[in-house]
Amino acid sequence: MVPKITLKAARVNAGLTQKEAAEKIGISYQTLSEYEKDESKVKLAMIKKMCSVYDFPLEYIFLK
Repeated sequence: MVPKITLKAARVNAGLTQKEAAEKIGISYQTLSEYEKDESKVKLAMIKKMCSVYDFPLEYIFLK
């Protein structure tokens, strides 16, 4: 069984800083920080974009 992975863990696994990831995704690093800290709701389309940038399977983000 694969453990649930956080957005931050996916980004770190991709070897990206918040600033680098935010630039590739097209958002501010402050917004990315809020998403990673679960301080702001993330729409599914944005999560899909993040997973694409991180080269990470979307399903792993939602596993329990």
